[in-house]
Amino acid sequence: MIRCFASLLAASLLAGCSTVGRVAPPPSAGAEVAACAQWFERLDGAIDHYRVRDAEAERIAGFAGLRVDRLAAALRDRAATDTAAFDAWLARLQRLGAEGRAVEIGNLPRGAFPIDSAPDAAKASAQTQRCIDAWRGPLLRDADLRASLIARAEVPDRYADWQRALGLYPILRWPFLAGVQHMELEHAARIRQWAAAPPPMRRYVGPRGSMSAPDLTRWWQERPRDALGLPLLSADEAATLLAANAPTIEIETGGDYDRFGALAWRGTLAPTVDTAAPVVYQRIAATRYRDRLLLQLVYSLWFPERPAQGRFDLLSGPLDGVVLRITLAPDDGRPLIIDTIHACGCYHLFMPTAETRLRDDAPRNVEWAYAPITLPALQAGERIVVRLTSASHYVIGAARDDGVTGAPYALRNDNQLRRLTTPQGETRSIFGPDGLVAGSERAERFLFWPMGIPSAGAMRQWGHHATAFVGRRHFDDADLIERRFAITALDR
Repeated sequence: MIRCFASLLAASLLAGCSTVGRVAPPPSAGAEVAACAQWFERLDGAIDHYRVRDAEAERIAGFAGLRVDRLAAALRDRAATDTAAFDAWLARLQRLGAEGRAVEIGNLPRGAFPIDSAPDAAKASAQTQRCIDAWRGPLLRDADLRASLIARAEVPDRYADWQRALGLYPILRWPFLAGVQHMELEHAARIRQWAAAPPPMRRYVGPRGSMSAPDLTRWWQERPRDALGLPLLSADEAATLLAANAPTIEIETGGDYDRFGALAWRGTLAPTVDTAAPVVYQRIAATRYRDRLLLQLVYSLWFPERPAQGRFDLLSGPLDGVVLRITLAPDDGRPLIIDTIHACGCYHLFMPTAETRLRDDAPRNVEWAYAPITLPALQAGERIVVRLTSASHYVIGAARDDGVTGAPYALRNDNQLRRLTTPQGETRSIFGPDGLVAGSERAERFLFWPMGIPSAGAMRQWGHHATAFVGRRHFDDADLIERRFAITALDR
């Protein structure tokens, strides 16, 4: 134990002493890419000065303009061995880079311009896109350059090893794990209690899709896929799929803190939630299962606060988010499993269908997979009802939607949260350069500090959800489902 702690501390201190500077592109990338690197350096100077850096996807050292997420990092093996797969993989890195740069340039105040030869945001965006596109030619010509990109396209985990080292993690992990297991037992008991005698709840329903289940299945099977295996969806097609599967939400409602809505800037440190009209934010993700990619539909609800449940409630504070994710079968789009977290990354809970079972080889010394609810078998587009408790907003139950009406909610693109309009008419992300929502901090961060999650309890951006205090686990890990569950239909 002491040897383990000493090794962890030494590695953390060495990492803390190093500095990560800008890395020039390899000479083989050519003159245009070298000039673009200088452009990005000047642009980044303004971005960092005004603190508008977007942290959703990771920048790649030496390949300015390209960015990587955990799914792309997990697909590097395919990109390394197949030309068509590399093409599709590079396109993903370019898209992630373009999205991040669009957020950063859009959030720069007008006073930040001109930057170099770009007099305004439109010209800066055009120059940025040209520089992102400039990578394609050199990468397709040069195998060594491709290998360098593939090697560097990594995403670090969201744990601070130095916190774990100084916080005596190798020792304290055991009482923390016992606490997590106790909480899971209490939550499971509450699920049984609710199933036997559910309290009154307010019901919210999403927009109804225009296609029947058989039509949706047929539509799904006709979708083409790229060389990586991801379905090719236009913006309208993605919206169709998200609307068709939008879950029904039932909430035990004890006050305005149980009403979800749109986030907005009102001149405060933290964004506020407008509860006048219910809004759910949506995005599409994917996960890897063996040699196949499974599409995932992600829905996020935002509440004004998690109110204090006592004088010393360490978990309470401004803002509270609940994230629901539906993983779809690759053959017909039926739901296989739903998992959920709060926007802090806390309370990761899995709800598999009967054809998706927990594997038998789960380790006993880390948080692995808490799965207290089994979903009924569902067809493509068949809705699920998810039930939440008051105040804590814990997911406490799920069932097949019975079609009963409720208050309608609207769907919005999750990317809007990266560029919300301010009262001054400019735009600002709700997430800081560290991926956290300022003003949403919780007192629990002082208690859970030794577990290595920066500002535990604070709301955070996609790609920054560490979901286990004991062990290492991220909501967007590409192998999250594969390592924990066996899917009968896909294992044949």
